[in-house]
Amino acid sequence: MKTILRNIAFFIIGIYIVVTFVASDRIAHSKPSSDIEQVENCLVDRLLDKECTVTPTPKISPIPEYKPIPIQTLTDKERFIAALMNQLRNIPQSNSYEYILLRAYGAPFVNLESTIKLPGKVVFSNHQETQEFQATLTKGKVTGTNNCYLQSAAADALNKARSQANFRLKSGNAKSDCTRDFATTAKFWKKYTNFRTLDLVRQGKETRILGTVAPPGASQHLWGLAIDLGVINQKQTQALNQNGWYRTVEYDAPHWTYVGYPPEKLSSLGFKKKLIGGITYWLTPL
Repeated sequence: MKTILRNIAFFIIGIYIVVTFVASDRIAHSKPSSDIEQVENCLVDRLLDKECTVTPTPKISPIPEYKPIPIQTLTDKERFIAALMNQLRNIPQSNSYEYILLRAYGAPFVNLESTIKLPGKVVFSNHQETQEFQATLTKGKVTGTNNCYLQSAAADALNKARSQANFRLKSGNAKSDCTRDFATTAKFWKKYTNFRTLDLVRQGKETRILGTVAPPGASQHLWGLAIDLGVINQKQTQALNQNGWYRTVEYDAPHWTYVGYPPEKLSSLGFKKKLIGGITYWLTPL
C-alpha cells in the first residue's frame, strides 16, 4: 500500500514540477530551488500521513529610500559674517570693543569690488596707521565740490546718483563731509563726548553715541567710503540706493555708506532693514 501511495505522490510531484517549469517561463525569478524542494518533500510526507513543516522564506527588507538631508538655512548673522570674511579675515571676539564697532560700522566690509580697499582691522590706533592705509587708496572727486574725495568707485557711484536726483552735501561742499584724517575724527569725538564715554563704549554700556559720532580711528570716513549728505526726499534716497549708497549707522541720518550693492541684494547678505522716524536704515545683523 505504501508503494502505491509513494508512486501516486511521485506522479503528483511530476505534474507539479511540469506546472512549475511552465509557470517559470511566464514569471521571472520564481521561488528559489530550495523552496521547491521543501514543497516536494512536504507533499510526500502528507501522503504518507507524516507531519510536514515548511521553513518560511526569510523576508528581505526593502532598501530604504535615500532622502538627502536639507541644507540648513543660514541666519542673517551667519550670511553677513560669511560675506565680510572675504575682506576681514579676523572677526573680533563677540562683545569686544572691536566687535561693538564692527556692529555699528562694519557694513562696507561686504563690498567685494576689486577696486575697493578696506583695512585689515576695524579701528586704527593712531594717525600713522590711518595715513598708511589712506596712501593706498585710489580716490575720485565728488562733482561740484572743491576738495571732497572718496574712493574712486564710491565717488563714481555718488556722482551718478547725484546726476539722477540732485542733492547737496550736509555742510555744503566741505572736506569734512567726505574722507577724513585721524585728527578730524578725534576732534569730533571730543566735541560730543566726555572723558568717560570711550570706556563706557568699550564696556558695551554706551552705544547710542555711535550713532552721533565715531570713536577716533573707527569712522567709515577714514576709509573713503562715507559721506554726510542733505537728503530730503524719496527720489534722492532711491537714486543713492540704486547706486549702492545707504544709511547704515543707526540714528545717523545724514551719514551715508557706500556698500556697492542694489537694495534687493542687501537682505541676502544678512542686512536688517529698520525704519526709525520715517527713515530707512540698513543695519548689520551682529
